[in-house]
Amino acid sequence: MNTKEQTRILKVLSVEARVKIIYLLKDTSLCVNVLACRLGISQGAVSQHLRIMRDAGLVIDEKRGYFVHYRLNTETLARWKKLVDDLLVVEKNAEAECREC
Repeated sequence: MNTKEQTRILKVLSVEARVKIIYLLKDTSLCVNVLACRLGISQGAVSQHLRIMRDAGLVIDEKRGYFVHYRLNTETLARWKKLVDDLLVVEKNAEAECREC
């Protein structure tokens, strides 16, 4: 059980714009300008969300000429999926095991 990391994951994902950024980055890497346009928010707001996501290891930045492109870190996504599954998946036997109350 890794509740600290699970809590951190849920905090990062608790903002709708960040979830939308994940969907936009699933298929391709994008720069801040494109993300801002597609999300309908300022470039500054996108940059702040990406900073939080980068600090959490969720996105990787790559300099391409004058622009920085962001892509999802698939290793982090896989680890986060396992941690969230550990939190949310209830095994049928677990309900029947504890009948003290």
